[in-house]
Amino acid sequence: MMDAASKHVDIPDSAVAFVRQKIEFTPRIGLILGSGLSHLAEVLQSPVIIPSADIPEYPGSTVEGHKGQLVFGTLEGIPVVFAQGRLHAYEGHSVHAATFPVRLLAALGVERMVVTNAAGGIHPECTPGTLMWITDQISFAFRPVPGPASSAFQRADGPGSPYDADWTARGMAIAASLDIPTREGTYLWTLGPSYETKAEIRMFKWLGADAVGMSTVPEVIVARHHGIKVIGISTITNFAAGLGQESLDHQEVLEVGRQVRDDLQKLITALVADLAA
Repeated sequence: MMDAASKHVDIPDSAVAFVRQKIEFTPRIGLILGSGLSHLAEVLQSPVIIPSADIPEYPGSTVEGHKGQLVFGTLEGIPVVFAQGRLHAYEGHSVHAATFPVRLLAALGVERMVVTNAAGGIHPECTPGTLMWITDQISFAFRPVPGPASSAFQRADGPGSPYDADWTARGMAIAASLDIPTREGTYLWTLGPSYETKAEIRMFKWLGADAVGMSTVPEVIVARHHGIKVIGISTITNFAAGLGQESLDHQEVLEVGRQVRDDLQKLITALVADLAA
């Protein structure tokens, strides 16, 4: 029997029970770390590391730059959890399996979630190294996000963007106060794992996408369904196909992630501190 905190979440009781045996607090904020961004968890105080392979029924991550673990601790006095090791549908996971971490965080009591990712820039101002607040999203992976057989799941985000507008606006103000340049834009999700063609990027630009990547959208849909407020930040690691260099590779993604690590770490720490104020 699931307890009250996990009753509404499609997650194994054994996974929730296993994690709760390892931690002594309820995390308020969950952070999903994208490619090359695992270092952000280094800011935690009194960290408790739980390898995802030890958690019952937790799918495995196979992508370089994704460690595959949950790191619990406090940041600016607030209990948080970092998911190091995002799951992608292109690894062979179903979309339902790929959102396992989010459903687990919801079952553990997370109220807010920060999603980060590495993305290719489509808008001319989305140059490598840019931090982009995600203000809306486009699902172009043609994969349904499984949920309860009711229209309430599809309408969980409401009529507007699934990203919390007030929290995002506050984040923009915090970034400006720290002299960290950011912009805002729409993120488009493709299935991957291949990078997009030049023709696809022209189409995505016409559709209104500012950046493109292979994650995030299903996680955000599931988080919003469970009542979690979401804020999103894309690290633009490369120009999308046809807009810059001719070749793209994952090592470049990881390298740009390392280059912006200080700004992103300062920004996320300040975001959490703002909630504690």
